[in-house]
Amino acid sequence: MDLVTDAVPVGARQIKADRILYHPGDSAAAHYHTDCHHLFYVLGGSGTLHVDDGSIRLEQGMVASVGPSEVHWFENPTHGEFSFVEFWSPPPKETVWITDDI
Repeated sequence: MDLVTDAVPVGARQIKADRILYHPGDSAAAHYHTDCHHLFYVLGGSGTLHVDDGSIRLEQGMVASVGPSEVHWFENPTHGEFSFVEFWSPPPKETVWITDDI
């Protein structure tokens, strides 16, 4: 769900925000943003944040951050939903998706 984007005219230029929901078993592709800081606030459930070569289990109320060019992705290995709000500052100009064939 878009919270603060170009499509939501709130006048914010230095931040972008989305609400993300992972269903049980969901995961995202590994990627990084070349030019922004990324902050995650967990709203409910729990899931795993993978960053570069490490992983951390996130639970409701926890906050995590990822810096520019840090490879990251999420997965929900639980039987419940995992939701969080993510913020970028400044909004990313480039997202690089990691594939196995690089």
